Amino acid sequence: MKIILASGSPRRQDLMKQAKIPYEVIVSDFDEKVDSTLSLEEQSKEIAYGKAKEVFDKTAGDRCVIGSDTLVIVDGKKFGKAKSREEAIKMLKTIQGKSHKIFTSIAVLIQKNGQTKVYKELSQNTVYVKRMTDLEIEDYVDTEKPYFCAGAYAIQGVFAVFIERIDGDYPAVLGLPIHRVYEILKENHCI
Repeated sequence: MKIILASGSPRRQDLMKQAKIPYEVIVSDFDEKVDSTLSLEEQSKEIAYGKAKEVFDKTAGDRCVIGSDTLVIVDGKKFGKAKSREEAIKMLKTIQGKSHKIFTSIAVLIQKNGQTKVYKELSQNTVYVKRMTDLEIEDYVDTEKPYFCAGAYAIQGVFAVFIERIDGDYPAVLGLPIHRVYEILKENHCI
């Protein structure tokens, strides 16, 4: 069975490789706009589903399509990807010295023998960030240029020195709850 990851994220691809799951990448063109009246949890699940569905609809045959979405939630507000140095610095000043939530959703669409199954799930995690000086924040932004990450940081890189602890699933914080993806693929005989 063909397994398709609907994401260009290097972190998600690394997690799939580490789990030894054979896959191909077809990056989704889903625009990530969902009903803003939904809870943040439901928005995350709908974005993951939209990514997977867009790729599912443009492919055919027996296949398993995996979509994922990660939201950084600070004080009840969604933090997206920083669009500038100033925005990244502002985000990091907001999250330093306290905890924030990371919602990572997966949507897995499986077509096998003409039957379709859909999974939509959410992993909720809490990340505690140490206090950072303005100089540490500026140096991190100037060195890593974290504009590709929600919340303006990548936990697996240099920023790890500022992480006090994580309550939850580390791979989900990276962008993909790989243990759950593996379970779904295994129980549906995709791998």
